[in-house]
Parts: sequence; structure tokens; C-alpha cells
Amino acid sequence: MAELTAGDAKLVQYLNEAYGTEKRLETSLEAHIAMTAKASYKKRLREHLTETKRHAREVQRRIKQLGGTAETISLPGPDRVEEAAQAVLGGAQKAVALAQGPLHALRGTGEDEKQLKNAKTEYASEAEEIATYTAIATLAEALGDRETQRLARAILREEVRMSTFLEREIPRLAKAVAKAEVPASQRRTSTPAGKTRASRPRAAGKTASRGRASASASAASAKGGAGRTKAKAGSGSTKAKASARRTSAKAAAGRTKKAKARSARA
Repeated sequence: MAELTAGDAKLVQYLNEAYGTEKRLETSLEAHIAMTAKASYKKRLREHLTETKRHAREVQRRIKQLGGTAETISLPGPDRVEEAAQAVLGGAQKAVALAQGPLHALRGTGEDEKQLKNAKTEYASEAEEIATYTAIATLAEALGDRETQRLARAILREEVRMSTFLEREIPRLAKAVAKAEVPASQRRTSTPAGKTRASRPRAAGKTASRGRASASASAASAKGGAGRTKAKAGSGSTKAKASARRTSAKAAAGRTKKAKARSARA
């Protein structure tokens, strides 16, 4: 087998980490699906199990394309030693995955709490996978390996989508635990009636105060309008009187001229 370059060897290392995680999650998800009661949640877990199995196949294929072997560990010595170590590691990974199911079935005091703890485990696994594939995509970009980068980013999108789903599901499951295991008298409900009644007088007082302020403003506005109207009326009256005086003066001047004219003819 040709020796891997330093860059390819590092990519194979990271891809093997991702591959081991995907294989462990297969068994874990199968156990969680069997324990899940909510139909929509169970459906989403089944969809992600299908995605997880596909991820493992795609990562394994890419490892082989780079010249590596899935689930290998780096040990000095002949190939037989490496193959034996690989078999041991593979068996250990499967044992861990198989042990997770029964252990998860025993967690919690009730069904709701078991499902909540499963969701928290799934969320933590998604966070690990997101970090792993982010590192793979970044390393592949730095090395100019577009194929590995494309694969890592495609898987990363699906892991982020599952993480987002769990982020919304966990609060719902936590509320279900509270409802199932905590007495109603100890749970927070809607706004207490006392607070509602107490708030009404304050609201009424504020409304009345606003009404009085509005009435005062209206009265002030009306007074101001009346004052302006009177001022306009007074101004109009003054102008009319001045015009009448000018007319009267003109008439008097005309009469005087006529009188002088008659006197001169006489």
C-alpha cells in the first residue's frame, strides 16, 4: 500500500473519527426509536438514522479513495499487527454502541424523562458531529481537497438540521416531565387572578387620568380658538371703522368744494 501524504493521513484520521461516531450513533438511534412515543419525533429519528447510515458509507468510501482504511489506528509494525488492532478497535466501538441502548432504556424516573435524556444525548452527539465535520471541511479546504470538503459540508448541513430539530424538541420534552412528575400546585401556570384584579384599578386610573388630560387639552384648545376668533373679529371691526371715517372725510371735502364753487359764481 502506498504511503499517504501528511495531508491525506490527517484527513483519513479525521474521517475515521467521524466514521466511528456515525457507527456508534446507528445503534444508539435504533434504541431511542424503540423508546419514543411521539409519532413526529419517532419519524424524525428514523429519518436521521437513515442519514447516519448513509453518512457512514460515504465517509468510509472517501477514506478508501484517499488510500486509507476505515476504523484503522496508526501503530508501528507489520500490516498484520495493524489489522489485528483494527479488529480490536472495531469490536470495541461496536461494544460501546450496543451498550448504549440498554443503558439509555434505564435512565430517568419516567417515560417522559427517559425521552428527554435521550434527546439531550442526541443533541450532544450532533454537537460533536458538527464540530468534527466543520474541522474536516476546513482542513480539506486548506489542503485543496474539494471532494472531501464537499462531502463534509453536505453531511454538516444535515447534522445542523437535526440539531435544530432537537433544540426545539428539548423544551417540549422538559415541559412534559414537569407536567408528569411535578404536582400542578407547584407548577407555574397563567397569570394569577389576584395580579389581574390588582392591575385593573391601575389601568382604570390611568385611563381616567388620560381622559382628564385630554379634556383639559380640549378645553384649552377651545379657549385658544375662541380668543383667536375674538381677536380676528376685533381686528375686522377696527378696519371697518377706519374705512367709514375715510369715506366720511371724503364726503365732507366734496361738500366743501361745491360750496366754494357756488360762492365764487355768486
